Amino acid sequence: MADPTSQSNYLSIATRHLSLEWTLDFLTRTVRGTAVYELDVKGDKVAEVILDTADLVIDNIHVNGRSVEFTLGAEHAVMGSALHIPIPCPAGKGTNVKLAIKYETTTGGTALQWLDKEQTQGGNFPFLFSQCQPIYARSLVPIQDTPSVKFTYNAHVTAVLPILMSAILVSPPSTGPPHGGRKIGQDEVTYVFQQSIPIPSYLLAIASGNLRYRPLPAPKGKDWTSGVWAEEELVDAAEWEFKEDTTKFLEAEEKITVPYRFGVYDLLVLPPSFPYGGMENACVTFVTPTLLTGDRTLVDVVLHEITHSWFGNGVTHANACHFWLNEGWTTYVERLLQEILHTPAHRGFSFLIGSKGLYDDLKLYESRPSYQRLQIAFENGENPDDAYSHVPYEKGANFLLHIERTLGGLDVFLPYVKNYVQTFMGQSITTQQWKDHLYAYYREHGTRDNVEALDSIDWHAWLHGEGLTLPVPVEYDVTLARESNLLADRWNKARTATNLQEIFKASDVQELDANQIVVFLERLQSYPALPKHHISFLGSTYSFATTPNAEIRFRFYEVALLDPQSVAAREYAVDAAAWVVGEEIPKGNGEEGRMGVVKGRMKFCRPIFRALYTVDAELALGTYRRHKLAFHPIARNLIEKVRTGGALMIGSWSLTINGHVYRIWVSP
Repeated sequence: MADPTSQSNYLSIATRHLSLEWTLDFLTRTVRGTAVYELDVKGDKVAEVILDTADLVIDNIHVNGRSVEFTLGAEHAVMGSALHIPIPCPAGKGTNVKLAIKYETTTGGTALQWLDKEQTQGGNFPFLFSQCQPIYARSLVPIQDTPSVKFTYNAHVTAVLPILMSAILVSPPSTGPPHGGRKIGQDEVTYVFQQSIPIPSYLLAIASGNLRYRPLPAPKGKDWTSGVWAEEELVDAAEWEFKEDTTKFLEAEEKITVPYRFGVYDLLVLPPSFPYGGMENACVTFVTPTLLTGDRTLVDVVLHEITHSWFGNGVTHANACHFWLNEGWTTYVERLLQEILHTPAHRGFSFLIGSKGLYDDLKLYESRPSYQRLQIAFENGENPDDAYSHVPYEKGANFLLHIERTLGGLDVFLPYVKNYVQTFMGQSITTQQWKDHLYAYYREHGTRDNVEALDSIDWHAWLHGEGLTLPVPVEYDVTLARESNLLADRWNKARTATNLQEIFKASDVQELDANQIVVFLERLQSYPALPKHHISFLGSTYSFATTPNAEIRFRFYEVALLDPQSVAAREYAVDAAAWVVGEEIPKGNGEEGRMGVVKGRMKFCRPIFRALYTVDAELALGTYRRHKLAFHPIARNLIEKVRTGGALMIGSWSLTINGHVYRIWVSP
């Protein structure tokens, strides 16, 4: 089956190598230059190359050195415009075609976000970063925008600010003076990159800003290096946050899979509008600044992104229908490493934390049950971002945990994990290919009992089943959640108490780490909403209402907004709205007194706006309208699809149909 999100003819002719010559123009907010493609012909008598594009201006095209006329197809709302390029002499199977396209991007493209200097940490220089997953590389470069095609690339990119790409930086060297010793923001410097490992288009990435580099210590005997990039004002904090664990994570991953292949593993801390916790771009993982808590409590996000180097970047899903192969496997192995690096209780605790998001999203998609499935049968041209949720991560990881336990535990399953990576490294596969390999492995290396155990699994229920629960109950080690649950139970039992200061103290949470506090707040959400006085006391006594830890602050607002009709919800809706867009009012001289920044990470902004809408629709809309452009285009698209009671949070009039009142929102 062809990729339902691509209009390219990649089954007939596929990109093998891409060479980029780009100039970044911060004044016009465009990337312009030339892309040169080396393509392998897979079909017979192939007469054209069809590439995916979106919001690009094509200047001219040459095929095998000859100028050709090209055609841009009608624009599809999701897939963009197909670029049809004739091959003067139809190419036979096994031959090669060389293609050169001169073009430039436009400000309407989704892949690039250009930030004003005021939107950055330092406030002195503008910033650019890309986000090509799942289908937005086509707005950065004409491309066969499908994970089924992997290619190597090299790039020469010129700009007045330092540049990073999802490749090894050849020059100027990362360890040399910033910007090659030239004046940042004024002098143009050409950066040279080389990516020798084939990657899918969604891993093509670029960032440019006032960046600085700090190397991280690598274990002896490794042929890879690691470091941290961030704006000058953040780089020291970023180095401290990540230097303790990053290379340990990489080394631990190699022990259960295969050696790391990409040569460099760097982290780039992006400005706050970045819509994800992390993005596993080859050679340089992009991460949100919300990870910089000053206590290393959220660095496990890096463990997830590192794991993608094998599960996703190495073994890749063939198309969006099989996205769970990336995220389910990555989440499962990330938690397996929690057990190896810490204890089995840490593994179970991570599954427990993830279960809240899973069940919330299964409920969210109750009216779109196809998005509750692991393997989603996307229709041609359907936007895979519409299905973006915890489901492929958490349901997928639980599925693999269920398989592990059904087979008899880690001693039986872990050898298969390594064989899976060894077998499919560098390939793009479907769910059926994975399942066939799983059976083949245990037929050859296992026992009849192993195969019979696999037969006992309800494959249809796990892969294609819908509903609000997992196909079978999955139990976790909840040892680390015990104190969190006991504290939540105490608060629930004290809901009628008036002497809260005698019952609860700040010391209640001093022995709990950030993840245990998250579980405590999520447990509170399983009870009826607390009275306003209790929520205020909760927020002040434990400093949840002012904490700079976004994971905790977010859960606190979820507790406060639990009952949309309550006085507490109406009051804290104002605070939550200010927090999510960075309009917090200074309250002191410490961390709590600093002005906030926009919470562009969709894990936070989407549910906050959803909750705000249920409490005060006008507040939600007004807040979003004022700050819309501070969010990434991907986040804007999904925020504007927030549904509550069947309405869209995008605009505003009321409509009555069959006696039911609907509030219709239109993009401002």
